[in-house]
Amino acid sequence: MNTRRIAHLDMDAFFASVELLRYPELRGHPVVVGGRHDWHPVAKTDGTRRFARLREYAGRGVVTTSTYEARALGVFSGMGMMKAAVLAPEAYLLPANFEAYRHYSKLFKEAVATVAPEIEDRGIDEIYCDLSLLPDDTLALAHQIKQAVREATGLSCSIGITPNKLLSKIASELHKPDGITVLSLEDVPTRIWPLLVSKVNGIGPKATLKLEGLGIRTIGELAMADAGLLQRHFGATYATWLRDVAQGIDHRPVVTQVTRKSISRETTFERDLHPLVDRAELSAVFAELCKRVAADLQRKGLAGRTIGIKVRFEDFRTVTRDVSLITPTADARTIQRAARMCLKRIELQQRLRLLGIRAGGLAGVEGQLEGDRNPPQQMELLGIKCDQSM
Repeated sequence: MNTRRIAHLDMDAFFASVELLRYPELRGHPVVVGGRHDWHPVAKTDGTRRFARLREYAGRGVVTTSTYEARALGVFSGMGMMKAAVLAPEAYLLPANFEAYRHYSKLFKEAVATVAPEIEDRGIDEIYCDLSLLPDDTLALAHQIKQAVREATGLSCSIGITPNKLLSKIASELHKPDGITVLSLEDVPTRIWPLLVSKVNGIGPKATLKLEGLGIRTIGELAMADAGLLQRHFGATYATWLRDVAQGIDHRPVVTQVTRKSISRETTFERDLHPLVDRAELSAVFAELCKRVAADLQRKGLAGRTIGIKVRFEDFRTVTRDVSLITPTADARTIQRAARMCLKRIELQQRLRLLGIRAGGLAGVEGQLEGDRNPPQQMELLGIKCDQSM
């Protein structure tokens, strides 16, 4: 039986790299993408462009991504923009362009499929590929995949190839950007064990802190940890998983067909919005989120039976509510009315920091036709009043 060869492909600083295709003069400079702003580059009379600097930003947005030059200054995705501005005030600031990112995501996945068609889609900028049945020269395959991606997009990617998904995910990060890392199980003690446990996908911040409290910082220390100690602190199931991953064990297959469980859209406000004082603005955002969820469902040929809402208040308390419909829907009006019903079950006495809409219980479009023919009737059966305000 041939050893499995699983590749993890991760695009390098994907969003930022797409922006650099459009603005090549920023190559080699710290660039931050993100924040809810409209600061697009401005053309100057001499043919050059003026770009906003991070020090000019004011608000509560977060970093969507950053170039490696910005990361060297400590700026990473998910960081608050104001904190990033302290670390890298002279970094260039660009607004996110998700339409462009989706376009290039499609291009790179189509390019990879010409070389390795067994693909598991893991998001907009990463995939797994099963190379087990392809020609034996693993390194040549990796170069062929990278070349196909570069020709299709002009972008670089990093690839890790190992016997399983766990190790390949780690390996793809070892030589970024534009790297190739090929490992076998025999390489685990020398290449994987020296790494921090946080490098393992599935060991989050809380587990990392808990392990550190037990004197376990590296994957190698985890591999040598007492099984009873891990079980006492993490429970039998998670402790067994921890010991397996520390040994590089992972039997998960590459799943080429994935059924989505839900589709959601959410937004974090620049300032906390009051349910009464800012009612008009909240209502507009609420309606737009519902429309976007409906458009996402329709584009994917899906419909949702469960509609939910997510609210985060100014004190960071998060509340969710949902309602189940008689039949699945992809209709924006139906989604909005159902979400409104959920909203009425939340006590709105504080300012809102975040608002989100979710459609779950997904089905094919054939399951939603009846509900969408007459959404008001469906709402009335649920006892939902069809008012037009949030």
